[in-house]
Amino acid sequence: MLKLEHIVCQIANILEEFDSTCPKQLYRDGVYFKPGIGPFREVPLVKQIAKQLSDGGISGRSVVARTHQRPDMSLQLSGDVSDTKDWAFEFKIVRPYGNNGKVATNWSRRLLYPREGNESLMGDALKLRTLPGFHHKALIAICFQEDAPELELEPFLASFELITKDIIKVPLGERIEEKRIGLVHPVHQILRCIGWQLDESASYNA
Repeated sequence: MLKLEHIVCQIANILEEFDSTCPKQLYRDGVYFKPGIGPFREVPLVKQIAKQLSDGGISGRSVVARTHQRPDMSLQLSGDVSDTKDWAFEFKIVRPYGNNGKVATNWSRRLLYPREGNESLMGDALKLRTLPGFHHKALIAICFQEDAPELELEPFLASFELITKDIIKVPLGERIEEKRIGLVHPVHQILRCIGWQLDESASYNA
């Protein structure tokens, strides 16, 4: 079985390598954000992750990674032709600060909006809980911060875990994190790639 810690590590490696090429995300009408993966939107970033996972594998094992409307990405070992896929992932990008270094508007709602059908990571957790056809399911938060941030992410991440497990009753496993420093964007300098596997053995009632 592909373990989440190996998947999270490989995703962090992919993002760090992609960042080193100084990619640019289009803002509008031919205007781009400053170079680096920090300003990237979720869809192109997840597509890049899926492509690189399929090209390079994980821990020496060949995999097939595909993007979807739901879930954001599926993953299985190459050659596995079973109807039930190995992994389902929902991604969320978390950026407390914008491209200009100012606090982003409503950024914490990307994590902390506990309502089914919304675009928060909690909403993704509720979707994954009832998603059929996968052996394993996980949430991935791609977080960006400055080297010495005035606004710390940890209270928000801890609140996400507490509310998700104890209030909306989605059985999260332990937090798995990989950190990469020295990203090229002047604001989004640190990458924190964080994963939580849903505990399918837990008996939670919504």
